[in-house]
Amino acid sequence: MKRLRRGIASLLVASVAFTGFLHTAQATLIGTEQVAQASANRTDDRSRIEAALARDDVRERLQDFGVDPQQARERVAALTDAEAARLAGVLDDAPAAAGPGVLGAVLFVFVLLLVTDILGLTKVFPFTRSVR
Repeated sequence: MKRLRRGIASLLVASVAFTGFLHTAQATLIGTEQVAQASANRTDDRSRIEAALARDDVRERLQDFGVDPQQARERVAALTDAEAARLAGVLDDAPAAAGPGVLGAVLFVFVLLLVTDILGLTKVFPFTRSVR
């Protein structure tokens, strides 16, 4: 009985001693404007990428690399918001004419698809072997 009391007392002392180490979480409210703007940015990024993929010269370059434009559109739909924003930023830096910026964006999509093929997330290229 004495051991039980001593054990409970020790447990109580330890739990009280460690309460100072606990971290509390704080949450703040997000305004409606911030949510609406974030949603608009996501939609805007993806629509700019889709518009670039719809161009004839970009479609031809993708086919030159062996990428089916439909698969590229499906992959764009599967991008995270951060990846879509980065790709849209690359497209924004591209000149109006089909220049090296557009080629860089196409090359970025190609490398992105290649990496996802190697990781086993997609199967676009027949010459890759998955690590899975």
